[in-house]
Amino acid sequence: MIKQCVFAAGMTLSAWAMAADNPLSVHVLNLQTGLPSSDVAVVLEQNQKGQWVKLNEKVTNENGRIPALYPDNKKLEQGVYRVTFKTGDWFKKHNESSFFPEVPVIFNVDGAVKHYHIPLLLSPYGYSTYRGN
Repeated sequence: MIKQCVFAAGMTLSAWAMAADNPLSVHVLNLQTGLPSSDVAVVLEQNQKGQWVKLNEKVTNENGRIPALYPDNKKLEQGVYRVTFKTGDWFKKHNESSFFPEVPVIFNVDGAVKHYHIPLLLSPYGYSTYRGN
């Protein structure tokens, strides 16, 4: 009998394979503790004709990651997208104050790369993000 393999990120082999094909991932690290931020809600939207259209919503795993945020079986289109990290809710759950109730990151998909990764370095009163890989 073959047992299901679980990787360090807490994903099964089949979930890992699906994530590897997904064009968008995010990662949240808490700068105050130096640890990943699990259970952060993240919303993905696409700008379509001047309006934001919700494509997906997930929460970060125990490693602070969402390895597959883009909707399954949907081709990544060029355009402008927004990933919104619901940081205020996360800090409230941890009985902490914060200045930013959410962190919206707007980015352009130009098709130059196959995969886009957006890390968020978070503290109660500041944040930083960049285009990861």
